Amino acid sequence: MARPEDRGNYVFTAFLGASVPTGSYSNGARAGLITPTIAAGKGWGDFDVQSTLSVGLPTSNTDIIGHAVGWNTAFQYHVSVFWPEVELNSTWWKGGTLDARHLTFVTPGVILGRIPLYRRVRLAFGGAVQIATTHYHPYGHAYVFTVRFPF
Repeated sequence: MARPEDRGNYVFTAFLGASVPTGSYSNGARAGLITPTIAAGKGWGDFDVQSTLSVGLPTSNTDIIGHAVGWNTAFQYHVSVFWPEVELNSTWWKGGTLDARHLTFVTPGVILGRIPLYRRVRLAFGGAVQIATTHYHPYGHAYVFTVRFPF
């Protein structure tokens, strides 16, 4: 379900992801994973909010992997060709070796773009820094670079 900018400027959708185990257990997935996700976004002029909510459902080894619930929300503002943004990423685990753990990152960044490439296809790229904000975190900071092809 979606509406363009002149008729509501929003999107609501659901999708289903799947992955298969690859590599060894020390450097790959232990089991297949099904990931149902819902996503929504709303714009008000040059400002928009986008959010997703998902749950990871392993096909086996649930006692080790558990279930991860992920919630991601991004706030963006459009200024000329720049899109400054702040993103919040949280994950909660139920079961498995990370049972009852919670991880949150705040990720300030900037996207440059929507540079026309071909017909409706555009190019956007940017960078950000992930900053851990919860007691549990496997790392404190990470730099992120992104390339996107919106249409």
